[in-house]
Amino acid sequence: MSVVVTGATGHLGRLVVEHLLAGGLPADQVTAVGRNADRLAELTSRGVRAVAADYADGPALEAAFAGADSVLLVSGSEVGRRVDQHRQVIDSARAAGVRRVVYTSAPHADTTELVLAPDHKATEELLRASGLAWTILRNNWYTENYVPSVEQARATGTIVTSAGEGRVASAPRTDYAAGAAAVLRGGDHDGRVYELSGDVAWTFDELAAAASEVLGTPVTVQNVSDDEYREILVGAGLDAGTAGFVVALDEGTRRGDLADATADLRTLIGRPTTPLVDALRSALA
Repeated sequence: MSVVVTGATGHLGRLVVEHLLAGGLPADQVTAVGRNADRLAELTSRGVRAVAADYADGPALEAAFAGADSVLLVSGSEVGRRVDQHRQVIDSARAAGVRRVVYTSAPHADTTELVLAPDHKATEELLRASGLAWTILRNNWYTENYVPSVEQARATGTIVTSAGEGRVASAPRTDYAAGAAAVLRGGDHDGRVYELSGDVAWTFDELAAAASEVLGTPVTVQNVSDDEYREILVGAGLDAGTAGFVVALDEGTRRGDLADATADLRTLIGRPTTPLVDALRSALA
């Protein structure tokens, strides 16, 4: 069984490769595709085949995918270009004779109002129409997304948010990567949609309590309105578009878009997901 991991020089993709190797998949059956030549070199030193390519390079992708059973399509990060990039990956996989594409999507991508969901919904539709076997991994938030807020709280003692009482069922990237690796290694996953999340959906008050424990100093939450939060973010140096995007994410959190804690991830990885305080401690180490 040959597996290709795209985005392998990014945070999530690199961890998936690590989990595949740790789980016993021979290195010569793993192909890592990414743009960072230095990080690819680190993987080739471990026996992994590495191919430098981005999501727009159809010929390079097709060559990288040749002979593979499964391709992990780690969703791209370029908002506005992602659907076309994902289409190219799917088309290249089909042209190369790949049997299955596994895609990292967003929670409840087909029904949610979450601001970044449309690209994921469109990609899921491309996969379903591709004629390929597919598995969809709808990843909830990464706990690491909140490390900058905790780092700032180290100095200010406060986490600022407009998410109100919204909950987030986060898990660290390594847990999601372990889940993806489990799917790639085999089993009855074709045609399945997994809603992956941490075991516990936490509030920002609970995030502050976890931050207090990790930092060893009191941390509180400052809840503000969307408009106030936008002004704070712009004042901190974010451009208006990015600030609006961050505020929209908090609005989605407040609405409950990230609150669904399911058993899917812990079932795939065969253990509980990493608790919030432990994930923060590891990320801040």
